[in-house]
Amino acid sequence: MATETHEAAGEGLADAVGVAAHSADAAPGMPQLDFGTFPNQIFWLAVTLVVIYLVLSRVALPRIAAILAERAGTITNDLAAAEDLKAKAVEAEEAYNKALADARAEATRIAAATRAEIQADLDDAIAKADAEIAEKAAESEKAIADIRAGALAAVEEVAKDTAAELVAALGGKSDAAAIDGAVGARVKG
Repeated sequence: MATETHEAAGEGLADAVGVAAHSADAAPGMPQLDFGTFPNQIFWLAVTLVVIYLVLSRVALPRIAAILAERAGTITNDLAAAEDLKAKAVEAEEAYNKALADARAEATRIAAATRAEIQADLDDAIAKADAEIAEKAAESEKAIADIRAGALAAVEEVAKDTAAELVAALGGKSDAAAIDGAVGARVKG
């Protein structure tokens, strides 16, 4: 039985080797490298390339070109819009700076006018105060002069009385005219 198995296995192996050898004679190698099929392969290669060219040139490339043109147009429009916005921003900045300068000039003018008004009011108030002070000073000087005159009169009176009392105390006779003349001469300087 073991012999039969080896024989059968040997026949199977021989058949497999024979099939491989037979197919090697029938097909010399890879079919792409078989020179007998080159014209057929070249024909289908050309047909495939023409179909691919037609599909690309009629369908794909026009779509791609349209998309690229649309993108280029969008980019151009966006750049133009950006330039317009930049110009508007520059104009707005210039207008802002001009308005700011005008506002500063107006504020300076208002401040100067207010200062002038305040200075005029202050000058009026100072003039009124000076007039009141001068008036009060004149009144005070008049009052002081009156007080001084009253004081001098009182001093003269006291001096005359004191001189008359001293003369009487010293034992002399007091002459009112002589005492008035002496005290008057002394008070005058």
